[in-house]
Order: sequence, then C-alpha cells, then structure tokens
Amino acid sequence: MNQEKTDPRILRTRKLIMDSFIELSGKKEFKDITIKDITTEAMVNRATFYYHFEDKYDLLEKVLSEVLLINLNSDQVEQDELNEEAIVRVFLAITNFQNSLSNRCHSGYEDTIARIIREQLEIIFYKMLLKRHSIDENQARKRTAVMLSWGLYGASVEWRRDTGVPPEEFIKSLIPFIMYGIDFEPLNRL
Repeated sequence: MNQEKTDPRILRTRKLIMDSFIELSGKKEFKDITIKDITTEAMVNRATFYYHFEDKYDLLEKVLSEVLLINLNSDQVEQDELNEEAIVRVFLAITNFQNSLSNRCHSGYEDTIARIIREQLEIIFYKMLLKRHSIDENQARKRTAVMLSWGLYGASVEWRRDTGVPPEEFIKSLIPFIMYGIDFEPLNRL
C-alpha cells in the first residue's frame, strides 16, 4: 500500500482534485461546492475522490495545510534557529497566506484556517525550541510552542484589522516582547 501512495499517477490525481477545488473556491462559497462540482472540474469519478479524501471538509483542510506549508517553506524554516529573523519570516508567511486566501475564501473558512495555522506553527516552533533551549521537560517546550503559535496567529489577525502598517513593521514592533519571553529562564525556587 505504501508503494501506491508514492505512485506518480496517484500524486497527480490528488493534485488535480486539490487544484480543481482551489479553482472552484474562487467561483463559489465553500458551502455551495459539492463533490459533484469537484469531480466534474477534476474529470474524475466519485470513487476516485473518496479514495483520496473523506469528504469536502477533509479536502479543504488538506488544501489549506499544503498551501500554508508552501508559504512557510516549512522544511527551511524548521532548520532555522528561533530568533528575530525567523519570527519575522514566519509572520510574513502567515500574512501572505491569509492575504492569498482573502480573495478566494469566504465565511466559513476562518475557524479551519486558524486551527491549521496554529497547528503548523506549533510544530515549527517546537522544532526550533529543541535547538534553542536545553529545557529538560518536553512539556515546557510544547507549552512554549503552543503559546508562540497562538500569539503569532493572534498578531496576524490583529494586523489584518489594522493593515495601515506593513506586516514586517508590525511584527518588528513586537519582537522585543516575544524575545524577552523566549529568553526568560525561570528562577530556581527554593
């Protein structure tokens, strides 16, 4: 079965379905897109669609995750140290991702988009924290990654509300507060 997943035909079909969905989302609201619309656009049958995706919500999640990972350039970002430049790069990727969706996505996407962004950022920040701190407790590293992911996502939402400031300038004004929190080492309690 693992060989099937790496079969180029299967990868092409999956991409075709995802691209068709992206095309349709530019024309219709998500709630109005049917499986029939997607299969017609992709020129595949329903069985092929369901081989790759559970339903249109699964498709939406996978499309958004893939687009976000491309924007984040996640392989390269995960190799970065957690520092000012990395935070700025991640924030710019998030704001670019959100801007690219605003033309195509309508109401109903917001909760899914927010969850996907936070989950992907949590993974990326966790990997960065592994390199930065010698925190013995894995739970503390995980909680810090969660805090950073929610914080950066929240900052991107606030930036969208007040787009009078370029995203790079916006996040750079917050860097001292973010870095203080990251560099803070808890005092040993007696």
